[in-house]
Amino acid sequence: MIPGLTWGARPSERTLNLPCDALRPRVGVQADRAISIAAPPPIVFAWLCQLRVAPYSYDFLDNLGRRSPRQRDPQLVHLEVGQRFMTMFALQSFVHAEQITLRSKGVAVTYRVRPEGAGSRLHARVWFGGPRLVARVLTWGDLVMMRKQLLTLKSLAEHEGAEGVRVRPEFEYRLLVCLGAVREKIRIGG
Repeated sequence: MIPGLTWGARPSERTLNLPCDALRPRVGVQADRAISIAAPPPIVFAWLCQLRVAPYSYDFLDNLGRRSPRQRDPQLVHLEVGQRFMTMFALQSFVHAEQITLRSKGVAVTYRVRPEGAGSRLHARVWFGGPRLVARVLTWGDLVMMRKQLLTLKSLAEHEGAEGVRVRPEFEYRLLVCLGAVREKIRIGG
């Protein structure tokens, strides 16, 4: 195994067929990165959709110093082929709650989410085109950046998953009023 080509990926994951394989450059280098996340696949996928607005990696390097949002925008899960991701990628294909495949000049990547126990497994495969030596150098930079990205997405998804379903404050107030009325009616015997 050549260093830089894998991080966290299991041998079985490295041999899976993913949508980016069909987009791979004629001459290319494959890199696989993966991580287990203690949150259900829909939450992990929703955080992947946040890549439309920010890279979630080292923001001072790849987001012009702006911090990637820590609050998820629920509208970003509405995907259409051609949408921009992380500024430089275009969405090539997706299966809701399972995978997104992105493409940029000389690079194709699939992020795949699948259930694993009570949580999820997030697997990213990147194909780098161009001369092999250049592509291998790019895998080292990608290893550093994508490792940080996957760890950030893991942290955000796990935090949201641990919070469980949250009720919006205005509905929470109405719910408490209704419950109070029901409790009062039961107490009175009505």
